[in-house]
Amino acid sequence: MESPAPDQRELVYAGTYECVARFGLAKTTVDDVARASGVSRATVYRMFPGGRDQIMRETVGWEMNRFFARLAAEVEDVPDLETRLERALSFARRSLLEHEVLQKVLATEPDALLPLMTIEQHRVLRYITGYLAPLLAAERVGGRLRDDVDVEIAADYVARMLLSLIGSPGRWDLGDPAEVRDLVGRELLGGILSSRGNE
Repeated sequence: MESPAPDQRELVYAGTYECVARFGLAKTTVDDVARASGVSRATVYRMFPGGRDQIMRETVGWEMNRFFARLAAEVEDVPDLETRLERALSFARRSLLEHEVLQKVLATEPDALLPLMTIEQHRVLRYITGYLAPLLAAERVGGRLRDDVDVEIAADYVARMLLSLIGSPGRWDLGDPAEVRDLVGRELLGGILSSRGNE
């Protein structure tokens, strides 16, 4: 019996990822993807009528989803918002730098990858904003969110800052816990939350 479509899509994404790791973005073809995924070329085209461009775009989104699933697991047991953001920033930056396929493609084919990432970034931004909004709303219930702060606007701001810092931290060393703590406290949440207090 034929595998369900969602399972086949996963096979195609995994096969595409494998091909990009071996050949790069520009040299990966639909035939390569079909061979690597074990899904027939005709089925690949049925699932991805936009062809190679759609496959590449969706595979980038798939890998981003996998990254954020790992990130969510990394911070799920953290009790407070500040520590959660600190751990998330450090983990995300480290994962980005250690991602061999991403670093290889960024070094050799940035012009091919960056437009794909930009398209997916809008979806990711919505996801992070949606994740942060209830956390900030809980801070309001707890009396720590300033009264003049709009939860949705604050969540959007923090999400955009997080994405920017993960990709380009500037003067901040995200491998230094003291710097990350200062960054979160002053730059990300300083105008939104009242102080943690003396710890």
